[in-house]
Amino acid sequence: MSEERRKRQQEQQGGESTAKKSIVYAVILLLLVGAYLAGRYYKNHKYDSFARCLASKNAKMYGLYWCPHCADQKREFGAAFHYVPYVECASENNPHELTAECKAAGAKLFPSWQFGNEPPKEGVLTMQELSQKAGCSLP
Repeated sequence: MSEERRKRQQEQQGGESTAKKSIVYAVILLLLVGAYLAGRYYKNHKYDSFARCLASKNAKMYGLYWCPHCADQKREFGAAFHYVPYVECASENNPHELTAECKAAGAKLFPSWQFGNEPPKEGVLTMQELSQKAGCSLP
């Protein structure tokens, strides 16, 4: 009988250690997934406050939906771009004709950035350049 009892005890202990290992692995996996998601969120929302600051300083980006350089500029902001005041310059009827607002602002090459009442500055600007022109601090 003591032999059977010992076998049952060993089986129970083996099952307990397997359960403990599974719990440890699950916790490690959850921590890794959490770290990945947190990093991804930070990457996509890193410039939220910067983009809001640009808006508060009356900075405005003029662009065209089909312009690859405009897409590059938008991509730098990630998900924060929706806070940036953006003016689409492509006419609905003719994508190569500029809208009246863009013509009035003097935007000719894209992307173009306007800071307050200054004439638009053409080309893709680095975050550092945008920061200096608008007076907004980078994260």
